[in-house]
Amino acid sequence: MLVAEWMTPDPKTVAGTTPVMEAMQHLREGGYRRLPVVHDGKLVGIVTDRDLKEATPSRATTLSVYELNYLLSKLLVKEVMKAPVITVDVGDPIEKAALLMEEHKISGLPVLADDTLAGILTITDLLRAFVTFLGLREGGTRVTVQLPDAPGVLTEVAKAGPPSNIIAVVTAGVKEGHLRELVLRVSGEDAAGFAERLAAKGMEVIDVR
Repeated sequence: MLVAEWMTPDPKTVAGTTPVMEAMQHLREGGYRRLPVVHDGKLVGIVTDRDLKEATPSRATTLSVYELNYLLSKLLVKEVMKAPVITVDVGDPIEKAALLMEEHKISGLPVLADDTLAGILTITDLLRAFVTFLGLREGGTRVTVQLPDAPGVLTEVAKAGPPSNIIAVVTAGVKEGHLRELVLRVSGEDAAGFAERLAAKGMEVIDVR
């Protein structure tokens, strides 16, 4: 699955010369948490609700309301935005986007197509993808099995599928002892018996839900 399938296309943007107060208004009205900053159609930065809040004086300030409003009216997005921006391409795999978010501790990525802003991908979009990957909306039975991390093992798991249909397979990685934990979801005829069929093949079933 690719980023293009999960992103929000044509996101709301602002220019670097947009006043901070106006950007904050866009965030409130649209329910956004971030705004890409563009110049001549090109991405030049990104500004988040946190960036904007940190740019405004605290409530402990001795400035008057009029002085505050004057200062904020002069503060521009380009003065508080983050640049350069970490991005993904529309053709990148969704897992690449997830890895970038995890590595850089961010919750949203602008998406480019031919160096032009095409969309934005957020942590919420990744959660939607995760739900789909695991087949959670399709029901069925969830089975976790622990297998040797060796070639051909997955083929044996697949052979235990019929008459049920395996609709999702996710690995939790290799653990101690060169064992790989596999989470499968099956539906259809005798889905409840899938775990028994795996056990009959000598596989260690550790959870059934």
